[in-house]
Amino acid sequence: MTQPDERSHDETGEPRGQTHEDGHTHDHDHGDHEHGHHTGQDDEDVVSSVDSEDVAQLSVPEMDCPSCAGKVESSVGKLDGIDSVDPQVTTGTLTVSYDREQTSATAITERVEKAGYAVENAGELTSKFTVPEMDCASCAGKIENALDRVDRVTTYETQPTTRTVVVTYDSSRGGEADVIDAIESAGYEVTDTAGDGSERQNAAGDRESIWTSSRALKTWVSGGFVALGLFFEFFLTGQNALVAEVVGRELLIADLFFLVAVGTAGQVIFRNGYYSALNRNLDIDLLMSIAISGAIVASLVFGESLYFEAATLAFLFSIAELLEQYSMDRARNSLRELMDLSPDEATVKRDGEEVTLPVDNVAVGDIVVVRPGEKIPMDGNVIDGESAVNQAPITGESVPVDKTPGDEVYAGTINEQGYLEVEVTSEAGDNTLSRIVQMVEDAQSNKTEREQFVERFSSYYTPVVVGFAIVVAVIPPLLFSVSWPTFIVYGLTLLVLACPCAFVISTPVSVVSGITSAAKNGVLIKGGNHLEAMGAVEAIAMDKTGTITKGELTVTDIVPLNGNSEGDVLRCASGLESRSEHPIGDAIVEFAEESDVDAPSVDDFESITGKGVEADLDGEKHYAGKPGLFEELGFDLEHVHATTDGGVVTTRSRRICERNDCLDLLEETVPELQSQGKTVVLVGTEDELEGVIAVADEIRPGAKQAIQRLHDLGVEHIVMLTGDNERTARAIATEVGIDEFRAELLPDEKVEAITELDEKYDGVAMIGDGVNDAPALATATVGVAMGAAGTDTALETADIALMSDDLSKLPYLYDLSHDANSVIRQNIWTSLGAKGLLALGVPFGLVPIWAAVLIGDAGMTLGVTGNAMRLSRITPTADDETTASDG
Repeated sequence: MTQPDERSHDETGEPRGQTHEDGHTHDHDHGDHEHGHHTGQDDEDVVSSVDSEDVAQLSVPEMDCPSCAGKVESSVGKLDGIDSVDPQVTTGTLTVSYDREQTSATAITERVEKAGYAVENAGELTSKFTVPEMDCASCAGKIENALDRVDRVTTYETQPTTRTVVVTYDSSRGGEADVIDAIESAGYEVTDTAGDGSERQNAAGDRESIWTSSRALKTWVSGGFVALGLFFEFFLTGQNALVAEVVGRELLIADLFFLVAVGTAGQVIFRNGYYSALNRNLDIDLLMSIAISGAIVASLVFGESLYFEAATLAFLFSIAELLEQYSMDRARNSLRELMDLSPDEATVKRDGEEVTLPVDNVAVGDIVVVRPGEKIPMDGNVIDGESAVNQAPITGESVPVDKTPGDEVYAGTINEQGYLEVEVTSEAGDNTLSRIVQMVEDAQSNKTEREQFVERFSSYYTPVVVGFAIVVAVIPPLLFSVSWPTFIVYGLTLLVLACPCAFVISTPVSVVSGITSAAKNGVLIKGGNHLEAMGAVEAIAMDKTGTITKGELTVTDIVPLNGNSEGDVLRCASGLESRSEHPIGDAIVEFAEESDVDAPSVDDFESITGKGVEADLDGEKHYAGKPGLFEELGFDLEHVHATTDGGVVTTRSRRICERNDCLDLLEETVPELQSQGKTVVLVGTEDELEGVIAVADEIRPGAKQAIQRLHDLGVEHIVMLTGDNERTARAIATEVGIDEFRAELLPDEKVEAITELDEKYDGVAMIGDGVNDAPALATATVGVAMGAAGTDTALETADIALMSDDLSKLPYLYDLSHDANSVIRQNIWTSLGAKGLLALGVPFGLVPIWAAVLIGDAGMTLGVTGNAMRLSRITPTADDETTASDG
């Protein structure tokens, strides 16, 4: 085996684990939907059927090998109603999808124990519930308050963006029905979204349904009655006759129209306010209910009609709710686009025929047929056909990738040209695209520091403003004998401003927009906290092999000597290395094959330990190896004749030779090649030195531009950490423009380097391959894995994963994260500032009640959402730069 004196290598480490904390979404936003109660509300928009499929996650620590997993899987599979069983040996976790109408989590636990394995916290199960109408923080707050009152619930996580609630509960004290009852007691149905297809609706259809929904129709009717009331109030004053007297107060025709408007639009508001009060949730639904009721009560008590104000509140707030739903759906559309990447059906070869099946019915091992222009429905390996495949939906690569038999393909990618037959390697719910979608959905669980600040602040903001509203409504009339109706209206206006709606959603919508935009461009960000952290790092540490370089050795230079041609040298070298198992030998043989160089016959191959190899090539003894091997053979490496052409030394020889056609390999040629980070192999016979071959790990295309772009974007310091030798590290660092390099590092020394950088700079990102350098990735502020597409370990362990081996995505990621931080700051302070200014202007009569609703509520919600959507316009470009469209 060839053992050259310099080799490119890096140390490896064990993959790290990612821990996610259960997060609770708090209750400071307002609802977008009409919420149906489980006792039966007449709302055609609500699907009443309960999703019967559930997921149980059990901790089985003793299930630590494939044999154990097989026994557990077989035992659980004997139950009726089991949809899938996923034993995860590495984590000792068993995930089971089942039909709750046919079996239960308790029965599953018993089957695991019958297989001979104890279930840790056997009574504790985690289930996911679909709640389609839980689409804002206010909705989530009601559900959380309801779940807080269920003793058997240990943890829960509400996800308004995906409309799901994940609950961990003690099944020994109750089942899923108790959790469902708690959710429905907050006014929300647990429904079968798969049946109504709500998550698969396209953007246009979804927006259209907002304006034609039951709530929208009631809003338009309410608006009509408001218009009629205004018409009688201001234009038909003579016809605005007395209709009735209530507690001694006159009720005119206009007042009656205003009350009908309140009853029409306020039906939903009062019902949601009732559930808010029931669950002790001081949200916008409860505040608006109080404000509308207060206006009506004040009209009856003081005799000065505030029916118009009540009707205006009900009508405008309903419009604000519809506008907010519209704006929030804009943020959700990006996630729906990810879900829609994978086709619903696949053409499968079975029994010699092609049949079209739903992707859920396609099994591992099936052969899927993909014709030109079609999306690849499943992850798999090509077994027949050749084509260029557009992998942009998964990896973000702008150029289609050629696929031939043996190559891996991913669900959701597009077959551009040829016919392909693909053997399926993973089920529909476990392919790369599904994992990406799931991780994007779960990303909202990891709250950013700013999001946590907003939640803490908003918990004080609402009570303070409500208190201020009471003071404004009561104190001036009592102390200064001013008009009660005027200051009651001021108090009601402040109640409208008391819920920090736009303030609360300012961070989540920005995070959702940024993360889903990144996923569509081949960058998977595992949480809003990582998005925020990446945009704030001042230093970036990068692994060398597999990150800055390709991680694959290739021939870079051939220097022929003593009248031999480059082909002669390569032919002999490939013959000698064809029997070697060394990576350098493999690189030489592969390069010879690509150059169509015929290999000679090889006999009597022998490895010279630590020095090189020898063999008979076409009957003549040849050697390949380190310069020291040829010195032992008696060669004078300081005086070697270079190959000439017509008496003229070749270009390379002329550059490095000082004595006509003579080369000093020992002092000039070999050291120069090594200074460029290359490994040198000499080739020759016992009598003649035939040539020099240099091998190196090639720098990735665009690496230099990417590093320069990072500097331009404001990264203060970029350092390369490698286990390779100092000479190679120096050459690579100089070539690509790295600020600092540290060579010959062991994994623990890389961790020390990261810690040192973190003390010197505010935040450090570590870029590696997702498996190697695991300790350093875990220690860094943000760990970023390269080339994670199709790699379970990289997807699971990294904070952020670049799905392709494309360094140009790194400046895009930094730019996106940096801009996301700016957008979040803009949203937080603009929404808070607007609310504050409006609230301060109310006591001076500067802010009418309609402005509080349309500007303070709907306007700011639309504003922060629109600002957040600008992040979707940031895209990586072919010249390794990032651009953002104005928006």
